[in-house]
Amino acid sequence: MSASRKAKQLLVVIIKVLIVGGAFYFIYSRLANNEKLDWTRFTALLDNKNAYWLITALLFLTFLNRFIEIVKWQNLASSIYPISLGKSTEQVLAAVTAALFTPNGLGEYAAKVMYYKKTEAGEVIFLNLLCNGIQLILAVVVGLAGLFFFNYIYPAISGNLAIVILACIVVLTILLASARKITIKGYSLQKLGEMLNSLPKSIHQKNIALAILRYLTILHQYYLLFLLFGIQLPYLLIISTIAATYFLGSSLPSFQFLDFAVKGSVAVFFFGILGVNEWIVIFIATLIWLLNTVLPVTIGSYFVFTFKPVKETNTPTVLHQE
Repeated sequence: MSASRKAKQLLVVIIKVLIVGGAFYFIYSRLANNEKLDWTRFTALLDNKNAYWLITALLFLTFLNRFIEIVKWQNLASSIYPISLGKSTEQVLAAVTAALFTPNGLGEYAAKVMYYKKTEAGEVIFLNLLCNGIQLILAVVVGLAGLFFFNYIYPAISGNLAIVILACIVVLTILLASARKITIKGYSLQKLGEMLNSLPKSIHQKNIALAILRYLTILHQYYLLFLLFGIQLPYLLIISTIAATYFLGSSLPSFQFLDFAVKGSVAVFFFGILGVNEWIVIFIATLIWLLNTVLPVTIGSYFVFTFKPVKETNTPTVLHQE
């Protein structure tokens, strides 16, 4: 074995240790330094006669949330070549682990690229963008609807500010449409549109359907936790508030390991207007983070450690045929 190959293998091991070690350090520091997490008060809630069913439903939705993401990636990756559900699971969970301490989860893109040939890197990034993009669009559309519904009942935003927000959205949409031919590093909105059109309709349809199901799953994870904490509010009001806070929290630049703090701080403001105690809101945001981020990262750490770089070959890629 050559010295350069040994050095490369050592570098891969060091990177794996840094990713996994860093992930668990950030998880520990977030939990250990949060003084507002009162686990004693939380365990007292488990005596509720409905707690068992609510927790069972919550765990099912937690599994469903990540499983849908895995099926989504399997569907999109099939445009390069078919992958098994197990391979999709490995790629998704390893990517979640790598993304934990990168800005806005950018490490997810780099991690997934590592599972493919260098010549497929651009397509993998595009597919991952498509995977996350549809979730973002849903969060924006439903979140804005929830925000305006909430504001109609509990005016937290002035009418003038609401008009300004709508005007900014319209202007931004017009600017994006007019800038479709502007090219940045070989990419433009027009080219992205062409790449979208090159994918079979069946892949797009399945991606959208799964994205909607996943979004509903996430909203109802929050909803079940509010029920577990004894919060009794009209269904439409609480779902609208959850959608609004999820949208606003997701819009703020952050690291994934700070996700619960960012979303939690936004949620405290809106649910505070509804009279929900601050500690409950923070606890729910933390539990969602534990279920949707920490749990997958724990499993994903195994895949990071067992990852083996893809060997470049001259074998042509088998493209998906509709």
